Amino acid sequence: MTATLRLAEQLIARASVTPTDAGCQELIAQRLQAVGFHCETIVSGPDGLAVTNLWAKRAVTPVKQADTATDSIAIQPKTKTLVFAGHTDVVPTGPLCEWDSAPFTPCQRDGKLFGRGSSDMKVSLAAFVVAIEEFLAANPEPRLNLAMLLTSDEEGPANDGTVIVCNALQARGETLDYCIVGEPTSVARTGDMIKNGRRGTMSGRLTIKGVQGHIAYPHLAKNPIHLSAPALAELVAVEWDKGNAFFPPTTWQMSNIHGGTGASNVIPGAVVIDFNFRFSTESTPESLQQRLTRVLEKYELEYDLTWVIGGLPFLTEPGALVEAVQSAIQAETGITTQLSTTGGTSDGRFLAKICPQVIEFGPPNATIHKINEHVKVADIEPLKNIYRRALENLERQAHL
Repeated sequence: MTATLRLAEQLIARASVTPTDAGCQELIAQRLQAVGFHCETIVSGPDGLAVTNLWAKRAVTPVKQADTATDSIAIQPKTKTLVFAGHTDVVPTGPLCEWDSAPFTPCQRDGKLFGRGSSDMKVSLAAFVVAIEEFLAANPEPRLNLAMLLTSDEEGPANDGTVIVCNALQARGETLDYCIVGEPTSVARTGDMIKNGRRGTMSGRLTIKGVQGHIAYPHLAKNPIHLSAPALAELVAVEWDKGNAFFPPTTWQMSNIHGGTGASNVIPGAVVIDFNFRFSTESTPESLQQRLTRVLEKYELEYDLTWVIGGLPFLTEPGALVEAVQSAIQAETGITTQLSTTGGTSDGRFLAKICPQVIEFGPPNATIHKINEHVKVADIEPLKNIYRRALENLERQAHL
């Protein structure tokens, strides 16, 4: 059994359903401390729902050079910092009776490693750790600062997780240069897709007001469902933007519509529509809000509208980090990887606010959150090797 597989199984065996960490971060911290990392636990959230976060960093030791007069620390070029980021929490298992093996008892069969969190994202975490260990064994005095940021609140509300650590790092003046998030981004084979950005997400709740009344006397009432229909039809047809080279066009989708008292003979007094934008860097929350309200006002609707911005879009264009990971994938697997910004949101949205280059890369995501979640055992070592090769590529750049 490889070191990566052994650590992955140890992590899967910890039932770390959000917001519980179940000792995952302590296990990882022990490994990182053994290779020179300083580890800091940051707990956030209310009692009973507290979130555990880990910030671990191994800073480069300044090079001491002899000065003509005195010994002094030589002025060095800015040392760049690479962060591996991820989450130790997992989603609930669902019905235990539907699993072919216990979800928190790692099980290998048919060349696959089964267990909740195997793909999302404990194999990635194990690969991070072992890649760092191997890299430092070969490069005991690297020119890169290395760091790891972990949270037990990614699958949940995400109010006390990565965002809290990012705020703390920003407040203390920590500078991050590169970040690899271990989300399961691959599709058919490990290495076939990198996420070099994510769309923004913004939700809204629209309440169209009418006048309740008897359905047999519509002239004495004002049906908000009928009133809202033309505006909703127009919103469905709007082209919000055309996207760009990295992002698909912005989309607007209704998720819930509720109106009525439950009786078949009552015109409701209001209808409530929940909706969501997934938006590219071609649009802003403000521009989308303004365009939507113009449509509502065009139809002279009486309404209330509330907004929740879940995250802004971010994009890492091809550069040092993207090229380091692309090259690592090519060298390890022979695959020419695809850059993508599709899918849902991730903690990358928080990291991108304090780190100029953020990408997400991990194993195939076909079984994440499903019954019998698994990864192919044959994918585990290549994943670790890609992370290590990416480290080596960035280290070479630091020597230029």
